[in-house]
Amino acid sequence: MTDRSARWQQYWDRKSATYDQEMGFLDRKLFGDSRRWACSQASGDVLEVAIGTGLNLPHYPGDITLTGIDLSEQMLGLARTRARDLAHGVTLRQGTAHSLPFGDAEFDTVVCTLGLCAIPDHETAITEMIRVLKPGGRLILVDHVESSSRIARGLQWLVERVTIPMAGEHFLRRPLHLVQAQQMQIEQRQRFKLGLVERLVARKVSATKARD
Repeated sequence: MTDRSARWQQYWDRKSATYDQEMGFLDRKLFGDSRRWACSQASGDVLEVAIGTGLNLPHYPGDITLTGIDLSEQMLGLARTRARDLAHGVTLRQGTAHSLPFGDAEFDTVVCTLGLCAIPDHETAITEMIRVLKPGGRLILVDHVESSSRIARGLQWLVERVTIPMAGEHFLRRPLHLVQAQQMQIEQRQRFKLGLVERLVARKVSATKARD
């Protein structure tokens, strides 16, 4: 593990103690029903990247097969407890989004909610998510992104001066552009709260259709 990854893991291990409380506040004030929106569209064999403490678990359909991955073992411990309390079947693995420990085209759906903002190399992470998707599979993303308001973008830039060195937390990213660059078919795109929140569903185009 690199020094940067080790620091990132240690930060999220410590953060696990307060994560649910902080995210509960943000879900109510900023993200709304985004977790339910994302998870309700998952089907088949599903991978959740950066599953954290498992806050999404109550929102998945009962007929999926779910695998979750996260770098923080402390986060995964809380996710295991939540899954047990919900009687929700899920396979949880420790690992990095930069190199997903799965073969090509293994999953029907890949979900990542509020994770890409804090993954150091989000471009590599998106490439990995698409790699493990089956042709025709769907990538479902929710995150806070670069605002559509110039004033808000200025405030985000100032906040990043603190959050990036401290926790690797970015506020001026826009995953949509990276997904479009991978020639994914955008099926849904929603943006709200001054453009601070973006929800995205994209389908992996088969190699034949991409050539056409």
